[in-house]
Formats: sequence, C-alpha cells, structure tokens
Amino acid sequence: MDLQGKTALVTGGGTGIGRAVSLLLAERGAAVAVNYSRSEQEAEETVRIIQSRGGQAFAVRADVSREREVKEMAEAAVQRWGTIDLLVNNASVTRHIAMDDLDGVSEEAWDELFGINVKGMFYCARAVAPHMKKQGEGAIVNVGSIAGITGTGSSLPYAVSKAAVHGLTRSLAKALAPHIRVNAVAPGAVLTRWWEGRERQMEQLAGNLLLGETASPEDIAHMICAVLGQEAMTGQIITVDAGQSM
Repeated sequence: MDLQGKTALVTGGGTGIGRAVSLLLAERGAAVAVNYSRSEQEAEETVRIIQSRGGQAFAVRADVSREREVKEMAEAAVQRWGTIDLLVNNASVTRHIAMDDLDGVSEEAWDELFGINVKGMFYCARAVAPHMKKQGEGAIVNVGSIAGITGTGSSLPYAVSKAAVHGLTRSLAKALAPHIRVNAVAPGAVLTRWWEGRERQMEQLAGNLLLGETASPEDIAHMICAVLGQEAMTGQIITVDAGQSM
C-alpha cells in the first residue's frame, strides 16, 4: 500500500513514538489525525511541525478508554477527510512497579492499564473498521511491547496488558480479514518520556543489547510505516528491540 494520499489516525500522536510516526506518515504523504488525551500542547506542536513541512494534520482529543469519545474522534476524522485508511494504536500508559512487588499492584492500576492499553485499542479498531470495510481496504498497527513477550517490564500489569495487545492483534486480524490487515510492532527499550529520570532502570531491564544502544522513537516509526504498507502480512507481531529479547 502506498501511503501517499491516505488518511491516518494516530492515537497518542503528540509525543514519543506517536509523534515520530505522525511526522513520518505526513512525510510520506498521508493526512494525519493526531490524537491526544492530556498532551494537548504536544499534539498541537506535532500538527504545527507537519503543517510547516507542507503536510496535512489536525489534533483531536479523546480518552481511548471511553468508547463514546473514540467514536466521536473517528467521526471527526471522517468528516474532515472522508474516510480513515490507516490506524496506529499507539496510546498506552504504564506504572513503574517492581516486578516482584505483587502487593504494590492495585486494582486501579489493572483497570487503567487494561482500559487504555487493551480496551482502548479495541474501541479504536472497531470505530474505524466500518470505514475501511466500505472502501475495501485498510491497515491497523497496534503498538505492543517485548514486555508482552518476555513477561517483564516496567510493571507486571503492563507486561500482561501488552501480552493482551498481541492476542488482540491476532484476533482482530482474523475478525477483519480479508480487507483489513492488523499487525503489531513490539518495541524493546525506547527512550521516551516514560523513562525520564529512570534511565538506569531502563538499562537494567534492557540488559545487554546486541546492537549496543536503545532504539529511538524514529526507529519504531519506520517499522510501523513499513508494516502499514506491507499488503501481504496480517496477524504478525514484529519486534524492534536492538536484540534485547535474544
């Protein structure tokens, strides 16, 4: 699939991986709806950067854990551009809780992480699916994590939520075939705002990277765009982790 002229919705598109993929999609000719929940200034800045480079973008607020807001967000994109061709389910949250601290994991932590990381991705996929089906094609990439593969990460509920994202990806790939492709990109350690002030902890979790350094948000964005364009692939989990999971 050529991304030129396509319309894309990127959740959590104002910062980190979301900003990097929004910028790269725009660079490749897609119009981008940049979603945010709390990071309004960052989302608007992402839009300004895209527009300053001659691209098309607008910011749209929605808490992806709230289905009504997700539906309104999808409709806003459709009203502006007529349809949605691409969805990057990037919006996620974490809690930094030691993996062996079971007592430190609250019910609220479970509810927040699953509400945003898992249910939010499902709500977004369900909202865009009718528009993609109507035009006979579409592509979705869910941002997972190697935490969902290795079982370790910033917290136990985060790792479990990302394992659920990988399962959701495979199930959606079956449910939405043959016209909508659904894949996941599972990053390893990436230098984003979630790790500001916790760089040492990230290095410990990452271990000895075979490639010697952590990935950048731009590294992950390039893989996401490659997967969006790959028409012969669905239901796959692609790791981009500098050899972390080896």
